[in-house]
Amino acid sequence: MSHKAHIPIGPYHPLQEEPEFYKLVVEGEKVVDVDVRIGWNHRGIEKLSEAKSFDQSIFLVERICGICSSSHPITCVQALEDIAGIKVPERALYIRSIIQELERLHSHLLWAGLAGHFLGYNTVFMWGWKYREPVCDIMETVSGNRQNYAMMKAGGVRRDIAKEHIPYIMTRLDELIKHLDMLRGAILDDPVLHARLEGVGILTKSKAIEYAALGPTARASGVDIDVRRDHPYAAYDRVKWSVVTEPAGDVFAKVVVRIMEMYESISIIRQCLDKLPAGPIDSNPKDIPPGEGIGQAEAPRGECFHYIKSDGTNSPVRHKVRAPTYMNFPTFRETVIGQTVSDATIILAAIDPCYCCTERMLIVDPKDRQLFDVQELIRLSQAKTMELKKKMGF
Repeated sequence: MSHKAHIPIGPYHPLQEEPEFYKLVVEGEKVVDVDVRIGWNHRGIEKLSEAKSFDQSIFLVERICGICSSSHPITCVQALEDIAGIKVPERALYIRSIIQELERLHSHLLWAGLAGHFLGYNTVFMWGWKYREPVCDIMETVSGNRQNYAMMKAGGVRRDIAKEHIPYIMTRLDELIKHLDMLRGAILDDPVLHARLEGVGILTKSKAIEYAALGPTARASGVDIDVRRDHPYAAYDRVKWSVVTEPAGDVFAKVVVRIMEMYESISIIRQCLDKLPAGPIDSNPKDIPPGEGIGQAEAPRGECFHYIKSDGTNSPVRHKVRAPTYMNFPTFRETVIGQTVSDATIILAAIDPCYCCTERMLIVDPKDRQLFDVQELIRLSQAKTMELKKKMGF
């Protein structure tokens, strides 16, 4: 006779970098079901955008996620450019690609370090985060910021890349290649990691397509998709690079895809710097006319999508954000059931979840299905806070 037990993990857990909750249903060490809940970190970005000017909204979405703080702005400005038919100068397109790929390097190195930490392989954790520092240094040189780069604007970019900075960037990339070679060897040639990760959390190609998985999560299952190639933007159709795929669909395949994508990112940056055309970096658009527009970009975790509707005023009527984790997260259920409890965390981490990109909330009164407005939600939140204070004796 089997006995099922529940193991709650989160929403606040020392191993998870962001708040999330999932309840594992187990028989012994085997996971037989999982209940996943999100919504612990809602900030109302879409609603806040409606009260901002179009230019302010770009800075707002930049703060959805520190790791994707270029992907959301570039997607947002491309939606605005779609509405207004804005043409972006060639030099700005190349700079956009450079910033996007620096962000991908930053994100993948951060993930590799965290994955090593989850596995108890803290050498990889320290290496990954150490080698991420030169990428942040390059970002600081180009934009003035190590995070939240504030580079994107409708019609171009806010800052140019100075000619004297290009040799410095190239030198740091050369150094990074050597570090990546060592990191790749430490990870891909380690028999312990092969034994630990191969065959774990398999997402088949058919299931990846069925779940509409995105980014490295899909490409590690043999799904050959990438917005940079399939829906070209910035300067990605002006340089040579390859989409990295792996057929196995397990956690190890996801590691391989991200490691090899970093080499492609460095190649893209170098080509963009070599080919960087002269000219303006901004077409200086003045107004956003009425209309609807969409923006797509290949964030480190997959396709980032923004929809913006304009009524001709200086603020969006509707601003919809769909981050890649929102699409990838349901695959966790497919990949964790049948696995052991000890593998559950690394299977979840393998999709590189970003909950601050994903969180959204809608409260509906089941009696009359009336939506609560912002003021009512604030009132309810404050009332709940006072209730908890009384219970705790404050």
